[in-house]
Amino acid sequence: MGQALLKQFKKSDGTAQVFFDFDNAVPSAEEQGLWNQIHSVLQQGPALLEKLKAYTGCETYIRAAITNPCPENEETAWNKVLPGVDQLQEFFDFSLQLEQHFPKLIVALCKDDPKASLANKQALAKQLGDVFDFVLRFDDAKMINPAIQNDFSYYRRTLNRMKLAKKDGNIKVRDELANRMSLFFAYPTPMMKVISETTAKFLDANKTTIPKENVNEALAVMANTCCDMVDKKRFDKPDTNLFCLRAMVGALILYDHIADGGAFNKKSPIHVKDCVTVLKAFNEANIDGLMNALRFTTVHLNDQDTPSAIKQLLAS
Repeated sequence: MGQALLKQFKKSDGTAQVFFDFDNAVPSAEEQGLWNQIHSVLQQGPALLEKLKAYTGCETYIRAAITNPCPENEETAWNKVLPGVDQLQEFFDFSLQLEQHFPKLIVALCKDDPKASLANKQALAKQLGDVFDFVLRFDDAKMINPAIQNDFSYYRRTLNRMKLAKKDGNIKVRDELANRMSLFFAYPTPMMKVISETTAKFLDANKTTIPKENVNEALAVMANTCCDMVDKKRFDKPDTNLFCLRAMVGALILYDHIADGGAFNKKSPIHVKDCVTVLKAFNEANIDGLMNALRFTTVHLNDQDTPSAIKQLLAS
């Protein structure tokens, strides 16, 4: 299917243009094993996003315990925070699964010719988009929910006191894990940080196996193709177009983190101006979170060699 798609869609200059059939991608026999592994992780995503969006926190109880400290208020606040911390551990544990499995996608799509691999392995290409879709939606929801950090900060401050009072029998998140979770949630966009750091470390440790240039090319193809598909209205469904935009933005951000010089300079293979223009023109859903991700999650936007037109486009 992939080669047919490469031949079917050509630019005006005659070069092959990849098309991602996100609505109909089905794993081939070659893809099936890895697809099953990645699917077992990604299928948890929707429920986690719902839990994150529904997370209201324990501000009222924590405030009462701080402003009017007494055993009753402190115990009430503690008992209210504990279930929330269990939920936060779910989010953190999921990030560890991403950290473990994301490099497998990188290998499958980037070990050989990236453009051909993306075209021939449509189901895995869709899962790469799924990762970016989840990561951006999670980070956007987390960024606007201060209750997460407030609750966890109170939990860490109270943890030692509860241990000394021997009231820690029902505690699942202890010191070492609490420290790791604190670092995770302290970052504004923790899931993107996980996949960017994971990718960078993996490439550094596997230089002879997976050329960094291949990964850069795959991300550029993903970003440019998704941009083109939305611009050319390849899909009728608003949800599919929004998925394409998230995949585009996620690929651009990851490229900016791992590629020398980033995504915004004139030598970058990513058509950043087109990507931002298409994103800003999209009126079928709110894209403020994606615009903010480009503004604040990238590394090289404010570099001196970033064209002023790009900076102005993202500033407005």
